[in-house]
Amino acid sequence: MTSLSLIHRFVPASRPGRPPLLLLHGTGGDESDLLGLGQTVAPGAALLSPRGPVSENGMPRFFRRLAEGVFDEDDIRVRADQLAGFVAEARAEYGLPAPVAVGFSNGANIAAALLLLRPETLAGAVLLRAMRPLAVPPRPDLAGRPVLMLSGSLDPIASDATATALAGDLSAAGAAVEHRRLPAGHGLSQADVALARAWLDGAVPAAAA
Repeated sequence: MTSLSLIHRFVPASRPGRPPLLLLHGTGGDESDLLGLGQTVAPGAALLSPRGPVSENGMPRFFRRLAEGVFDEDDIRVRADQLAGFVAEARAEYGLPAPVAVGFSNGANIAAALLLLRPETLAGAVLLRAMRPLAVPPRPDLAGRPVLMLSGSLDPIASDATATALAGDLSAAGAAVEHRRLPAGHGLSQADVALARAWLDGAVPAAAA
């Protein structure tokens, strides 16, 4: 769909009461990339899945980077505002409550930036292989906001140090962070899927539109 400010796909809810998911793909993914994951971890939830508006050598991303693991923080701030605006448009268009982000890699990083820069946008987040997006983050009021971080202990891209720093940033802002380290690399495993599903079933309350 292209009627809103970002190309996206929307799947209406088939089970009332579940919070919608904002699906945020990794580098080179698109708006269809995480639909299957969303349907698996939150059966029946509405799914809102935008395509990253930045192109890196033809691969969609949600913000620019200067090198592997080196982020353009000015662009992160611009793109977080852009994504927050899109979510507001989609909520009005589709009648949605605040979504829970499910982001992988670059998508997890922009979801973390949304929590820190535009906290009103999300009801919570599942951050899969996330890195710290901002070296000096703001301190928003995230009191009680549920966040699940799943990191890979063998991940060559999102190191334990940067993931731990992000968990600390979110916890310092008051978020209820659960950070799990799995014996995995940067790719997702069945353990990620199972843990995300169980957490979404138990940690995130239904929200009213």
